Amino acid sequence: MAIKLAFRTLLLALFLTGLAVLAPSPVRAAQTIAQTPHTPPLGSAERRAILAAMRMKIKELHGLDVVFVVRAMNVSGGWAWVHTLPRSADGLSRYEDFYALLRKVKGEWRIAEIPCTEPDNPECIESPDYFRRLVRRFPGVPTGILPKDTSVR
Repeated sequence: MAIKLAFRTLLLALFLTGLAVLAPSPVRAAQTIAQTPHTPPLGSAERRAILAAMRMKIKELHGLDVVFVVRAMNVSGGWAWVHTLPRSADGLSRYEDFYALLRKVKGEWRIAEIPCTEPDNPECIESPDYFRRLVRRFPGVPTGILPKDTSVR
């Protein structure tokens, strides 16, 4: 009788342990929620901070002061994918599209990668494998922030 009771207790413990492993934890549920991308509203602090990081990079690389027309800005889990059309402040000069993957580190948005945009270069954004390679280089990036027409989503 004691052996049957011990066996049943063991089975119950294993069953409950299995349920605990299979059940989504609050952390896992929060990560799923964080994976849902959003676009920060115009004028929001988050949007300004992301664009400021991009603006500083263009200034550093090209010495240009720009304003952006945002084509896409997808943010999730401390990552952002942004596609912009840079312009001069007076609107007279227009520059090539500027894409960037950003990561929020210690509360500050930083450029993680600026994709090359040269046509016919297999390492550039036009390559069918570009986003798959991007996700391998940055394993934590939520694929939901990437353009919808990529093969990683």
